[in-house]
Amino acid sequence: MQEQKEIAMKVSREVILDLLPLYTAGEASPATCALVEEYLRQDAELRGQVQRDSVKELMAVPASDAKIPADLEMRSLRRTRSLLRWQRRTYGWGLALSIISLSGAGYLQNGHPVFHFFMRDYPQFFVPCLSLAISCWVNYFVILWRLRSTRL
Repeated sequence: MQEQKEIAMKVSREVILDLLPLYTAGEASPATCALVEEYLRQDAELRGQVQRDSVKELMAVPASDAKIPADLEMRSLRRTRSLLRWQRRTYGWGLALSIISLSGAGYLQNGHPVFHFFMRDYPQFFVPCLSLAISCWVNYFVILWRLRSTRL
């Protein structure tokens, strides 16, 4: 141990800085690791810098190292197609139910035209129709928001 301290004292900071990339990558020999660790025990400033750099490296993992499943592209395509299909359906149903709920019925009674709005005269049809229309529109906009991530 005494011998390592003497060697570490003889090694300059520049040599340790040259060895740091090998040490942090885990590719240095055990003797080199021991030498660098001994120097880092004595130099608090360099030890803090190495710790900060190792945290930054852990947070910045290159995308090429990530394992991507082989069928990811096909699953993404199917999911996007399904979302587009549901978007069209909810748009169509939302539009149809909105028109129905805001419309009415007209007929002739004793030669005079009579018109009834669903909203005013048939609330038992208006309320469910309007609530279904609102539900369709909410789903449509949720799907639209989800598709924004695919830029479609």
